[in-house]
Amino acid sequence: MSQYLFKSINRDVGKAIHHYDMISHGDRILVGVSGGKDSLALLWILNERLSRIPIKYELYPVYIDPGFPNGFSDALCEFVKRMGFDLRVEKTDDGIAAHNVTNLENPCFLCARLRRKRLFEIADELDCKKVAFGHHKDDIIETFFLNICYSGNISTMRPAQSVFKGKIFIIRPLAYVEEDRIKRFAGNKQFPEFSNPCPSAETSKRKEIKELLNQLYRSNNKIRGNIFRSMKNVHPEYLL
Repeated sequence: MSQYLFKSINRDVGKAIHHYDMISHGDRILVGVSGGKDSLALLWILNERLSRIPIKYELYPVYIDPGFPNGFSDALCEFVKRMGFDLRVEKTDDGIAAHNVTNLENPCFLCARLRRKRLFEIADELDCKKVAFGHHKDDIIETFFLNICYSGNISTMRPAQSVFKGKIFIIRPLAYVEEDRIKRFAGNKQFPEFSNPCPSAETSKRKEIKELLNQLYRSNNKIRGNIFRSMKNVHPEYLL
């Protein structure tokens, strides 16, 4: 694995953790594992950092199985076990319920909402006050545009935020890392690639936004960084 690639990712993970005070000594952290490269990279990096930093914390990886046929939970369990963890798999029918004929317009929103609700319940069971997600810089930018285009508001997911009146603290340590770097990292580490059985995987609104943004990025390599910085440089007096 390219040492420079790992160092650059680790530096930006450390920067995000420090800037947003994400992790403290003694934390019990639920890590939401989806089977994708992002969450696997997050689990690997958070575990690797334990050997080099003065604080200690515990990681509890959890996968919410949405219930689609041809799922990959068994293979995912085997891989996570090789990383040194027992993956908790929660079997649900959330994905199938979200694709009910009465909810075909936006199944992804309902599926994500149900999945997150169950993760928070499990975090409470495990006494985990922190829940870590593998969302990266491009996810944050895409969510910003999704909310503008489809929800009519200016917002995105924050690198760290408190929910349920401080009962749970959501953290996104990959917030400063671009998707391309995570892809290369996952390839270098030979993470497995699981086929997403969700019927909306190739037709989601997020994919449309991603393709639109990639066209912009190809035209000017400064656009991604400018968009990301703009979310911390807001001038409300020039908004409606």
